[in-house]
Amino acid sequence: MTLQEIVHLYNRIGFGISYAKAQSLQKQSRTQVVSQLFDASREAKPLSVDISELKESLKDLNLKDRKKIRSLIKQSTKKVHELNLAWLYKLGKTEELLREKMTLFWANHFVCHDKNILHIQHYNNTLRKHALGNFKEFVIAIAKEAAMIKYLNTKQNKKRKPNENFARELMELFTLGRDQYSENDIKEAARAFTGWNHDLMGNFRLRRRQHDYGEKTFLGKTGNFDGSDIIEIILQQKQCAKFICEKLYRYFVNDQIDVSRVSEMTELFYKDYDIENLMRFVLTSDWFYNATNIGTKIKSPVEFLVSIHRVVPMEFEKKREVIYLQKLLGQHLLFPPNVAGWKGGRNWINPNTMMLRLRLPSVLLANGEIALDEKGEFEDDFQRFNNKRNRQRRLKVIPNWQTFETREKHTTAKQLQETLLISPLNRGTKEYLDKLANQDLKQYCIQLMSLPEYQLC
Repeated sequence: MTLQEIVHLYNRIGFGISYAKAQSLQKQSRTQVVSQLFDASREAKPLSVDISELKESLKDLNLKDRKKIRSLIKQSTKKVHELNLAWLYKLGKTEELLREKMTLFWANHFVCHDKNILHIQHYNNTLRKHALGNFKEFVIAIAKEAAMIKYLNTKQNKKRKPNENFARELMELFTLGRDQYSENDIKEAARAFTGWNHDLMGNFRLRRRQHDYGEKTFLGKTGNFDGSDIIEIILQQKQCAKFICEKLYRYFVNDQIDVSRVSEMTELFYKDYDIENLMRFVLTSDWFYNATNIGTKIKSPVEFLVSIHRVVPMEFEKKREVIYLQKLLGQHLLFPPNVAGWKGGRNWINPNTMMLRLRLPSVLLANGEIALDEKGEFEDDFQRFNNKRNRQRRLKVIPNWQTFETREKHTTAKQLQETLLISPLNRGTKEYLDKLANQDLKQYCIQLMSLPEYQLC
């Protein structure tokens, strides 16, 4: 593999790669490099925060004790933010790159939000567990998650009064896409999911008295279907395989769909809905490494933050500032904007977020300041960082330059550029970098990550 191909691969399935690591992989074949990524991601290592105290409180909880319940909700919300930070930290240090990147992808596909830490933590680990597994098993597992049951109102879906919310989103957002089913299909699917519920600890429970055991007709088939049967029938539609392949293509290959490539993916995926087989096919295909697919995607806020951290590890003195940064950049993990999730692509960038992105490397790594002279949304959102007397704010960050220097001690400025900037450079940027080539490698690194080209992967 060429250096550029390796950097491209690691940008898409992870958050970048060091020059030394990329150079060491060049002697291997594409199949060998990709296989190593799958091998490293074979095990799904759960993400967790300490919730033992909350679990104990739930054991003898009196549901009429409103004061206690409010206190537990407050504690739980804090723990959800802890989980957010733990997830970011995991992304920043994990060796299971492919599984974690897939988990990030699926979190914006099977979109869910819950302030109950027990339930949202379990949901997050269900994404991780099934991220490279069988899609049918994945969909069924997600449908039975307590967080999802609450988020899409399955809890209110009862025989005498069906709630169609989950059935609609299951087809529109999770499996088939719009206009691939009728309103009657939604109604019949909703009947099949009646009675799907959970207990206080989040374990799935079927409330038999609330379930509709009658005959249903769904997507042309008739029978005494339950929720699992509905999912089985959906996956029998080739449109389901196509819908998932299109989303995977946009996320890992290119925002612009290549119909012929998606068709190849669909044929393979439809056979057995094996996510690992599909991703192995994509990552070993020649077309994945075409120049038209390299350096064309805008990094999500999380990809941007984690990629900086992987170049120069850092610690925030005040952990809440990591939360604020996510909000300012437009992607607060575990807190999606709506059931459709983040739109991604060019939607990541606007004048306010671009200004912050270009300033952030120097803010994080060189004790830089963020000025609040601009009016508008950016300033409004940044009020928590600001006081009335001081229009500038320094984030308290401790960059670990020693790790950077140890890892890059034999790396030249040109080699560092080749691993950090993957998209083509215009003449002005080339001339600018030529002037900086003799700088200290630390300063050169900051300048590279402050370029617009670093926003692309």
